[in-house]
Amino acid sequence: MASGKWAFEKGLQDLGNGCYAYLQPDGSWGWSNAGLVVDGEESLLVDTLFDLHLTKEMLDKMRGAEPQAAKDIGTVVNTHHNGDHCFGNELVSSAEIIVSTKAAEAMAHEGPDLLANFMKAAPDLGDVGAYLTRIFGAFDFEGITPTLPNTTFDGTLTRKVGDKTVECIEVGPAHTEGDVIVFVPDDRVVYTGDVLFIKGHPIVWAGPVGNWIKICDRLIDMDVEAIVPGHGPIADKDDVREVKTYLEYISDEARQRYDAGLSSFEAASEISLDAFDSWTDSERIAVNVATLYREFSGADTAPDIVELFTQMAKLAR
Repeated sequence: MASGKWAFEKGLQDLGNGCYAYLQPDGSWGWSNAGLVVDGEESLLVDTLFDLHLTKEMLDKMRGAEPQAAKDIGTVVNTHHNGDHCFGNELVSSAEIIVSTKAAEAMAHEGPDLLANFMKAAPDLGDVGAYLTRIFGAFDFEGITPTLPNTTFDGTLTRKVGDKTVECIEVGPAHTEGDVIVFVPDDRVVYTGDVLFIKGHPIVWAGPVGNWIKICDRLIDMDVEAIVPGHGPIADKDDVREVKTYLEYISDEARQRYDAGLSSFEAASEISLDAFDSWTDSERIAVNVATLYREFSGADTAPDIVELFTQMAKLAR
């Protein structure tokens, strides 16, 4: 079982054949994973981390393991626009930085200053401020220079790393509008970004949830051995099936309560998550049900992020 083959410990995990995963337990808010693909003296980095200190620490470990190939990383793929997967881009700014078109649009509007300002205001925000401090207080969003992509794509994009073929595949919208997975077919490795949270509750910012379920099916059908999620331990296909089961379950439970006339927060508060009680961040059900309710109603309004964090703070408390 892949999830038991590699330890869930902080740092660089050698997957073999020049593929690496960089893991950050416990995989909760902001503690994301990244990847490195190497062949000869060329390298491709999958995602940077939430702040410059963490990204520098990661790059130092990668350069220690691959001093020639990782010295000057030639290509970076950001799997989506959330800061824990791209705020460290300035430390690899000389590389080709690749994202999907939709992710690039979001990155232009959701930079580190937004979170830095939220954290400055947190002491005056009561319970939601305390919640923000708990989940994001370990990260330093000050002094980060937003470093945007210089290559965008829709659908698929292929790059060579030495003799290796690396496929960037747009699979969103799901977690976000512009989700991308990175597949190394010869090495049977896939880096999924946040379409997989392993042993943690996924968070459905964009949806539709039905598309996310299809992504799980796609991953299950791929010829892969190592599945590196956006958060949590290295996974196998049984872990992907667990994520799919969760998404199907909350969809069914939310639909019943939508039809019964409950508000989304009433539904989120009522849905039993006992089957997933070992997973982190159960309060994300508030966001997930709100997204499902927008799907059920056909509404195309943007989510109220402040209200959703307020709801999550209530559930977490």
